[in-house]
Amino acid sequence: MADTPPSLDPVQLGAYFDLIEVTSLLRHAVEQQLREAGDLSYVQFQLLARLGDSPTGSHRMTDLADGVVYSRSGLTYQAGLLEKAGLVTRAPSPDDERSVTVTITDAGRALLVEVLPGHVEVVSGLLFEPLSRDDVTTLAGLLAPVRDHMRAVPPRSAAPRKRRGAPRG
Repeated sequence: MADTPPSLDPVQLGAYFDLIEVTSLLRHAVEQQLREAGDLSYVQFQLLARLGDSPTGSHRMTDLADGVVYSRSGLTYQAGLLEKAGLVTRAPSPDDERSVTVTITDAGRALLVEVLPGHVEVVSGLLFEPLSRDDVTTLAGLLAPVRDHMRAVPPRSAAPRKRRGAPRG
């Protein structure tokens, strides 16, 4: 007799679909606001926000990629666009010459100040407005352990890079 594949019960399935739909709707609205207010993609905003929150205004590219859950190559491209716009600088890491450090510029900080009020308005209006304070506390309490569980797997930057054309063994 064949093993029955695992399945989700109706409540789990509903919760999963609700979470995906809420995330998609919120991300679409946030991306639209960021484009209109600052000509930024969602990932570019995440990078600037993480750099802006850092005491030094800098992070290693690898740490940024893990933090925003984005590929190293994609992040390199996005950081290049931000650098071209004068919003960040990139330089070899002082701690490890193989690493690159990204630092937010004054122009990057100014753009964050410009787009942040609209960002907060979208997130507050769509995500938090229909919830009570207790609901928000409950939501945070439910999401944090799920996030921590998912983050318990080593970050993608720790995984060995796949070589193209390498024989599989």
